[in-house]
Amino acid sequence: MSERMNLQDVLREYGVPLATLNVTASLGDCQELRERLLAIRNLTQGKEQGYLEVACTFYIDVHDIDRYLSGELPNLAEIYTFPDDVKTFKEE
Repeated sequence: MSERMNLQDVLREYGVPLATLNVTASLGDCQELRERLLAIRNLTQGKEQGYLEVACTFYIDVHDIDRYLSGELPNLAEIYTFPDDVKTFKEE
C-alpha cells in the first residue's frame, strides 16, 4: 500500500508549493489501470507491486485507485510544484 503525503507533510518538508495539480481519471481508465497493476502483483505472487511511474514521479497503486473509486480520495494523486522547479529556457 502506498503512503500519500498530505499537504501538511509537504509544507513541513518542502515549504509552500507554487501550484498543486490534481490527477484524476475516468472510471474506465481506473479499471484498466487497476487490472494491469493487479496482473503484475499476481504474476509475481505478491512479491512485487505494480505501480505507475511518471516523469514527475508519483506513484499510483491499486489501493489508491480503490480509495479514489470509493470516494475516499478526491483525486488519484497530487503533484506539488515549487519555485525551484520552474526553469528558464534559453534558445541558442
